[in-house]
Amino acid sequence: MPNHPWRRRIAIPMLLLALSLLPSFAFATSDPGQPAQALTQQAVAEYEAGAHDDALRDFARAARQGNRLAQFNYAMMLLRGEGTAQKPAEALVWLKKAADAEMTHAQFTWGELHERGDFVPRSLEEANRWYRRAGQGGHVQAQVALATNYFTGRGVPLDYGEAFAWYSRAADAGDGSAQYIVGSFYERGEPGVVERDLEQARVWYARSAARGDPGALAKLRSLLEQAARSRRPTM
Repeated sequence: MPNHPWRRRIAIPMLLLALSLLPSFAFATSDPGQPAQALTQQAVAEYEAGAHDDALRDFARAARQGNRLAQFNYAMMLLRGEGTAQKPAEALVWLKKAADAEMTHAQFTWGELHERGDFVPRSLEEANRWYRRAGQGGHVQAQVALATNYFTGRGVPLDYGEAFAWYSRAADAGDGSAQYIVGSFYERGEPGVVERDLEQARVWYARSAARGDPGALAKLRSLLEQAARSRRPTM
């Protein structure tokens, strides 16, 4: 396996994944067509106000009516023991319901749990299956996680082409780390995947730098300096 300089960069999402003790609580609004939307938003307001007992009750009611945001948030409260004692087994039931209902953040979270082996048997294959499903639905973190696993061969065959494709989707969606990696692919090229293209490398490093990545800014400056030197007349 070639020792590409972007290999160091792909460790970042996995490290963040390992440090995340529990998945995040979702505050996004439900789809307009979702059942029990008003009840779910009431529960979100109660949660934000610190009234966890009330939020738990209303998320449970909305979850039983089929609202997937409520199902996800109810699952997170049960996992964390907010407004109740921790109930992992029940939480997993509701999280899986939200994931099966095509809530991409629930799908990503289900994948994370399998990647770490938290509350479920550890399975990289199952994690990647859910990352793919969430990634196909546009979930950027899932796209980066799946790309990273293809790049390193974790639970899937090592495949730089698949890795580049998923990093590119995340980069197009604005993920700065993925933009850096896409820039690195273009800077060095990868046989059978992408031709070396320094102009594209500069474009993607610039986009990553605009999102505050100092490494991307350094790369961009280096490529611009190289381009400037190549245009200078020789004596």
